[in-house]
Amino acid sequence: MASLSQPRLRLAVLAVSTILLGTAATASASAPAVTSAPPAGGEPASGRPYIETSLFFGTAHPDGSPPVTDKQFQGFVDEFVTPRFPDGLTVQEGEGQYRDAHGTIERERSYELILFYPTGQAGPSGRKIEEIRSAYEKKFAQESVARVDDRTTVDF
Repeated sequence: MASLSQPRLRLAVLAVSTILLGTAATASASAPAVTSAPPAGGEPASGRPYIETSLFFGTAHPDGSPPVTDKQFQGFVDEFVTPRFPDGLTVQEGEGQYRDAHGTIERERSYELILFYPTGQAGPSGRKIEEIRSAYEKKFAQESVARVDDRTTVDF
């Protein structure tokens, strides 16, 4: 079995590749607006401090069986993600690639799940996110699910 750092590195590369290759929104529910530029009036909107977490889910199975389907992934979101984050989330589909432990470049369809939550909820939200990651790894025989956290300002 590969060390824990190798799968994380693999998915970090997958995450960067997915971002660089571009993604298309496939599902969104109550996605908040992130304050990054002043509105037309010139004054920045008054946002609140939030954490933005992106999770990157690969779809290929290590045993070569058929990849996770859109229907299976949506079922996973409905069962494991929505109950933990009912206020909203965004899912984007992408294509990623990584170098596996044998040096082979692997390419696979992937999903990016984006969550926003107040910084004051970082502890409880972080535990829920780890439950989601663990459930996906077990359900779909994945080595890992990449996680990226950023602090941001959000205005709804």
